[in-house]
Amino acid sequence: MRRKNDILLKSAFEEAFPDLLRFYFKDADIIFDIPRGFEFLDKELNELFPDLEKKGGSRVVDMLVKAFLMSGKEEWILIHLEIQGDRTDQFAFRMFQYWYRIYDRYGVDIAALVVYTGGKNQSQPNYFHKDFLGTEILYKYNTYHILDHSEAQLLAMNNPFALIVLTAQKALLVGKIPEEELGEHRLTIARALIHSKNYNSQQIRRFLFFLTTFIRIENPEININFEKHIELLTGKTTAMGIIETIKMLAKEEGIEEGLEKGIEKGELKKSYEVVLKLLQAGKFTVSEIANFASVSEAFVQEVEKENTK
Repeated sequence: MRRKNDILLKSAFEEAFPDLLRFYFKDADIIFDIPRGFEFLDKELNELFPDLEKKGGSRVVDMLVKAFLMSGKEEWILIHLEIQGDRTDQFAFRMFQYWYRIYDRYGVDIAALVVYTGGKNQSQPNYFHKDFLGTEILYKYNTYHILDHSEAQLLAMNNPFALIVLTAQKALLVGKIPEEELGEHRLTIARALIHSKNYNSQQIRRFLFFLTTFIRIENPEININFEKHIELLTGKTTAMGIIETIKMLAKEEGIEEGLEKGIEKGELKKSYEVVLKLLQAGKFTVSEIANFASVSEAFVQEVEKENTK
C-alpha cells in the first residue's frame, strides 16, 4: 500500500506541478516560463542512480524536472524534487549525491526541494556538511513539511497543490481516528475544490480519484454518503463520471494483489497482465509502471507496442 500511495502522490505532484511551484516559490510566474511546460526526466534520474533503492532511496517518488526560466535567452533549470517519508538516515548525503551527479551530467542550475511527508516528529535535514583538514563542503537545499501549514491556511490558498498537501496531512490520520471523522475531512477537501469554481469537471474527477484513493475508507456507508455529497455539489451528470472513476479502486486493488502473487511465483503471464492493466488505466508513465510491476521499461514498452497495433 505504501508503494501505491507513493506513486499516487508523485502523479498528483506531476499533474499540479505549476501550482507546486507557485505554492513554494512566491514569484514562480516571474521566475519560470510556466506556459512553456515541463519535462519530467524519470529515465535520466534512474540512469544516474541505478542502485538507489538499495541505499534507502526510491526511484518511484524522486522527481527530476526540466523547467525553462523567464529570460531573454533560452535558459533552463533542473528542479530536483524529493518526496520523503519517515526514513531520513543518510538523506542529506544522498541529496548531495543528487546534486553533484546531476550537475556533472547536465552542467545547469539545480533547484532542489524536499517535501517531507512523515509525522510531526520526522527529522527534516536541510543541508549536508563535510569538513576535513581545511577542505569543507556545505550543500543546502529547500525543504517543506506537509504540516508546515494548518488546515485553515491551506484551504485559504485557493491552490490545487495546497489541497494535495492537505490530503497528505489527513492521510497521516488513517487508522488513528474513527473513519467517520476521516470521512468528514475528506468531504471538507472535496468541497473546497468544487466551491473554488477554478477547475473543470475533468480536473475535479482526477483530484477526487486521488483523494479517495489516498485517504482510503473501508466503511461503505461513509463512501455512499461521500458519493451523495459529490452529486449535490457537482450535479448528477458530473458526479456519475466521478463516482465511476472512484469505483475503479476495487479493480486496482485486484491488480495489486495479482501483482504480488505474480511476482512471487515468477509468472511472466501475470506480469504481462498487470502491466497491460496499468497501461490501460492511462495514469502512469512507462517508468512508473516498470517500478510498480518490478519489470524492465523495455518489457513495458513491448507490452504497449503489442497492444497499440
